[in-house]
Amino acid sequence: MAPSVAAELPSRDELAARAEKKISRAYDEGQHAAYKYTAYLPVYDEVTKFPPTEPFEFVDRGLAADKAKPHLLGLKDPNVKITKLTPRVGTEITGLQLSELTDEQKNELALLIAERGVVVFRGQNFKDIGVEKQKEFGSYFGRLHVHPVGSHVDGAIEFHNIYLGPDNLYRAQFRSDRLTTTGYHSDVSYEHQPPGITLLTLLAVPTTGGDTAWVSQVAAYERLSDPIKTLLEGLRAEHSGFPQADRATRDGKFVRRDPVTSYHPIVRVHPVTGEKALFINPGFTKRIIGLKQEESDALLQLLFKHISQSADLQVRVKWDDETVSLWDNRVTAHTAISDYDVNVAAEGLRHGFRITTLAERPVGVNGLETVW
Repeated sequence: MAPSVAAELPSRDELAARAEKKISRAYDEGQHAAYKYTAYLPVYDEVTKFPPTEPFEFVDRGLAADKAKPHLLGLKDPNVKITKLTPRVGTEITGLQLSELTDEQKNELALLIAERGVVVFRGQNFKDIGVEKQKEFGSYFGRLHVHPVGSHVDGAIEFHNIYLGPDNLYRAQFRSDRLTTTGYHSDVSYEHQPPGITLLTLLAVPTTGGDTAWVSQVAAYERLSDPIKTLLEGLRAEHSGFPQADRATRDGKFVRRDPVTSYHPIVRVHPVTGEKALFINPGFTKRIIGLKQEESDALLQLLFKHISQSADLQVRVKWDDETVSLWDNRVTAHTAISDYDVNVAAEGLRHGFRITTLAERPVGVNGLETVW
């Protein structure tokens, strides 16, 4: 078992600063008196506004990696085990601590994530190394994203809070009128420079259920027929943050950055691997530019069905509280699987935080770029 360190409770000065900032709790304090990670429970800063994200130069860490990955995959350590979870997507690593990786190993990890879509680390102490070291690790891979509407960790607005408990059912409402709780998406893909690597660690997990599934958008693209590939390679799709912001406003949530719309290539090329991947998702992609509405709807529904129903291009990962998963949003889509009863205390709590790094402006085939 990884060593544990209790999360520190806020000091009196910190509580005063929180009141000044208008930090509101998104949980019932009384239900978590004995919880080890109270400092990571969801809050909302209801004052701080952020300007639009400015364009910036991004250099992927995978470009500096040795393609053979000798420092990550070539270790002569019998305690290190590397397993492919499926042929096309997902690799699991045990025996290595993320918090102790060298820069060479982190570069090789960035390349491995790009190639395999998602890399799952078991037996980790990451949740116990403290906010500053967690931020430092995430920042190595890129500029940290601040979610425009979501709850966060107090003192770490860059940490998007993943919380679903009987005292906060907000996340469960999104699909309460649907037959399924699953919804594939690529995180905040509406951003002009959308995310590259995302890291998720869970601090508490249900006794069963609450898995996450990823689909390889590279494999999904490759599965298409050549005429459809050719058609898609010349098209852009609209990714919009407006519905998310509008819903947050209706629900009384604070919108800390005005929403944006981007027109991304439907097929993007990864800057390190050169692989082509679909870059659309049911969460944020609204229409295909240049097509009639009926044409756009029909083609998007075909692609969304392909992504969500292709179990032979997907991996499903079971969590525990010492697991950290890192994935590349440019070549995957993912969904939480909320199959446990949040109102049954015996089933436990699902709580964690997500660190998301921004990457390059998407570029597609023949230099087709994102516009806005």
